Amino acid sequence: MPDTDATPIVPGRIHRAARIDDAILAWRSRRAARRGLVPRVVGYTGYGSTTWVRVLARVLYMHPDRQDEASSRARGWRSFTSISVASCPVTVDIGDDQHEVIADRGGVVDVVVQVALTPGWNTIRLRTQGSGAVTCDVYIVDPEIRVGVISDIDDTVMVTALPRPLVAAWNTFVLDEHARTPVPGMAVFLDRLSRQQGGCPVIYLSTGAWNVAPTLRRFLSRHLYPAGPLLLTDWGPTHDRFFRSGREHKRTNMRRLVDEFPQIKWILVGDDGQHDEDLYSEFAAEHPDSVAGVAIRQLSVGEAVLAGGRSKREQHDSGHTWVYAPDGAGLLTELEGFLDG
Repeated sequence: MPDTDATPIVPGRIHRAARIDDAILAWRSRRAARRGLVPRVVGYTGYGSTTWVRVLARVLYMHPDRQDEASSRARGWRSFTSISVASCPVTVDIGDDQHEVIADRGGVVDVVVQVALTPGWNTIRLRTQGSGAVTCDVYIVDPEIRVGVISDIDDTVMVTALPRPLVAAWNTFVLDEHARTPVPGMAVFLDRLSRQQGGCPVIYLSTGAWNVAPTLRRFLSRHLYPAGPLLLTDWGPTHDRFFRSGREHKRTNMRRLVDEFPQIKWILVGDDGQHDEDLYSEFAAEHPDSVAGVAIRQLSVGEAVLAGGRSKREQHDSGHTWVYAPDGAGLLTELEGFLDG
């Protein structure tokens, strides 16, 4: 398992946009404290093995009397009015064990803690000083599992049907989960993959911001997608660039999953709208023993036009199964031999 300690950042090297972002956050935090808001944790679904767990959460300023997950009520742009709590201490309770961790500059908790848990779904508790604890689920991968699923979200499990430059803004600031449309048959396809492989993990890897995690989680649950961790990214500039790289976010997390579960071969699920094929082909060439196959959902003509065209990749890595279909039912048929095997 890789070392999860973050490399210290030299203040003088922080990107100017990040320094401005930090200053604005500090000003908003002071106002929130004067209004009587307190730090509270919003927990996300994590994952791990029988000896460690990756804890995912975010710390936000909330009203002290609000006992529910405040951000789960937010729709569209309102989710981006929340105020994150930078560098906030968080206590992680797992059984009788307690672990003290620190949120990052965006209020995000993404840490690995050592703990003994049984395979399957488990519940952990998260809390900050002076606030009540919240619970969140973590999926512990059985050591005997040999296959897992990594799936994209936009245009793979959820129809976007918008020009690429507007996708993030529209899905983030306007729509809620009731207005989003699932890709036909994809919930059944992913559920069948998981069940046929003994309840293997299904990881949803997206370039979306953590602010929309509650909305995406409700969407997946409402449309009966198999439960699984969401691996999203923080909103705003990083310490070294104005905008985060969505492609690098996906590369980093796929490589991390290989390091964390070297025994697992991953089925990579995406779409042919520009980037997934390139990323998956690159990943398969880099980690040939960690890829079981690739399933690509083909966009309709209209969706492809809005997406800016299809991927122009004509050749894929050798030695892996690549299947294509416009929906989940077609992908299920194409992978039938693999599933039955």
